[in-house]
Amino acid sequence: MDEGRREDPGTRLGSWKGLVPLGVAAAAALFIGGGVDVVHRHQRAADDEHDAKPAAKAEKTEPVFVVGITKPGTALVVRDVHTGANVGLPVAAPEGRRFHRVAAAKDGSYVVASYGAQKVTFQRLRLDGRGRPKDLKDIPNATVPGVSTAWSDLALSPDGDHIAYVTYRGVRSRVDVVSPKTGTHKVWTTKLRARVGSLSWSGSTLSFVWSSAGSARHQVRALDTNGAAGDLRVSKAVMLLPRGSSNAVLSRDGNSLIVAAAKKSELTLQTYTLQGKPIKALWAQKVKGELTGLDVGHTGGVIATAGDLYAQGVPAVPGEDLADAAW
Repeated sequence: MDEGRREDPGTRLGSWKGLVPLGVAAAAALFIGGGVDVVHRHQRAADDEHDAKPAAKAEKTEPVFVVGITKPGTALVVRDVHTGANVGLPVAAPEGRRFHRVAAAKDGSYVVASYGAQKVTFQRLRLDGRGRPKDLKDIPNATVPGVSTAWSDLALSPDGDHIAYVTYRGVRSRVDVVSPKTGTHKVWTTKLRARVGSLSWSGSTLSFVWSSAGSARHQVRALDTNGAAGDLRVSKAVMLLPRGSSNAVLSRDGNSLIVAAAKKSELTLQTYTLQGKPIKALWAQKVKGELTGLDVGHTGGVIATAGDLYAQGVPAVPGEDLADAAW
């Protein structure tokens, strides 16, 4: 299987040493910036109005912020995609829980999976107009029983109606698909020893990379989530990844696969037909570390994790201290 989207982390939170709940963080920020707010209150109101005007176009542009989970899972951080700098204060995980995975939604929010007491729950993080964490709220209808590990993976459907999450019992995987709106819940399991990772959506089709225990080859498979739940064997083989590749995601239209390969510190993204024939190279660049993750952003752009975070047309975003990230 895919080696998991990220490996579990150490934290780098800028000059903020402690982790604080979102409400406390907001209060602290308000206190620290109080004097400035008095001077610039009218300026800020004008800025807010200006920020709101292009909001309708936000889905058509590349995101400017990335949300990451620190490697211990104790906090969420927001970083500016273009500068790599932290934005606002880190957000502490709920008491007794650790953040594990994060995915971006088309409305600009982020769905975060947290684990504790043999259960995975989901929270929604919203940012303000400047990218600072605004609020973190539970998604009440979405709960997955089981053990979340470094191999677990999360994917949010493009319409935001379904969350897919992988948990494990030993080396046997389980795929849960839940609706945050209705609470409907389907489960697919396997008795085989394998990892399931690199989750991605196209419509109701959930694709994943299947990696049998002891095998160096990785296979992309597709699951029709509208079909009957049960055994993962109902998923269909799409293609065997080229040697040296372990991460692949479906394009948003579902007509092709985006496959990542890293060799001699160079990362290459290549598209393939669903029959496994190469189409074209998307982009290539030097990377800092080993490829550990590949994800499709809510605008359709691809983000790769290889030590730092990489995407087309933007500088590398610091990511060595992160267990997972999304934009």
